[in-house]
Amino acid sequence: MAQPLASPATSTRLATKGSDFAPLLREIKSAGLLERRTAAYAMAIGINLALMAATWAGIAILGSSWWVLFLAIPLGILTTRAAFFGHDAGHQQIAGSRKLHDWIGMLHGNLLLGMSYGWWNDKHNRHHANPNHTDKDPDVGEGVLVWTLEQAEGRTGVHGWLSRNQAKIFFPLLTLEGFNLKVSSIRFLLGRPRREAQVELGLMAAHLVLYFTALFLIMSPGQAVLFALIHHMIFGLHLGSVFAPNHKGMEMPDGDEQWGHLEKQVLTSRNVNGGLVTDWMMGGLNYQIEHHLFPSMPRANLRFAQPIVRAYCERIGMPYLSTGLVESYRMGLQHMHEVGSELRDQR
Repeated sequence: MAQPLASPATSTRLATKGSDFAPLLREIKSAGLLERRTAAYAMAIGINLALMAATWAGIAILGSSWWVLFLAIPLGILTTRAAFFGHDAGHQQIAGSRKLHDWIGMLHGNLLLGMSYGWWNDKHNRHHANPNHTDKDPDVGEGVLVWTLEQAEGRTGVHGWLSRNQAKIFFPLLTLEGFNLKVSSIRFLLGRPRREAQVELGLMAAHLVLYFTALFLIMSPGQAVLFALIHHMIFGLHLGSVFAPNHKGMEMPDGDEQWGHLEKQVLTSRNVNGGLVTDWMMGGLNYQIEHHLFPSMPRANLRFAQPIVRAYCERIGMPYLSTGLVESYRMGLQHMHEVGSELRDQR
């Protein structure tokens, strides 16, 4: 297991300025890692769509056989792959046209997944602007889960139980994320101007009609409902397991912190080590530090940027954390457990 070059919690921190990022940016540009890979994206998207079509063909062939439920597993994984492409479209990684990116994002998000591309993009861009910031990052805002002692303070009843036990129930809760994405999307779009939301809502409605019509035509009602549950549970667990190790347990700046771009992105993120299987299952987003530093970099280039970024951080004395997958989850769960400790001590 790779060790961090230095602890992110170190008390001796450089006063990083925005200019510290400029030399690294020049290195990355000179390596050609910010250039578009449109043809590679077209091939990858085509392969994923073909695999999804083949899975649906298998579902149609198996029909009302109970074996059909096993195909919810590959469909959940391929659905997550589609979410990765929607994510990349939001970061303008694929082509040179913003309008084309919006359509790629909506076709993958709204039509294929039934979730709002606009909602995801708004939320995710705010996260990138201020990762792990307790006031500005929606991913660490108070909700079902809490991420700071201040957020946990005073929680009682069901919310108190959730906070006390959040580390234990984190992965089971991820199985609900696929449903939460749809609900949050609809709530977001219903609050937007009608003209702005109608295309997204129309595509989401088409997704729901096509999805459930196909299931209920092929399977019995009970099988169709069970298939949809398994599919969305696999999707939520897979997607959540990709994004969970990236920031949880890392530094959490507050309103008083004044960090430059390099410090802000590196100290709040960590990478997950692994080979080709890890890279594929996590969509390359296990190189989270590089992704946060260069969000418009094509996702397939992140692993090539990693040694450049790590070497640069080592040269300037910037802590750079890269761990194994299990250790990354352990760090995140330990942080969640410690946040709930105060409520457990009060019992």
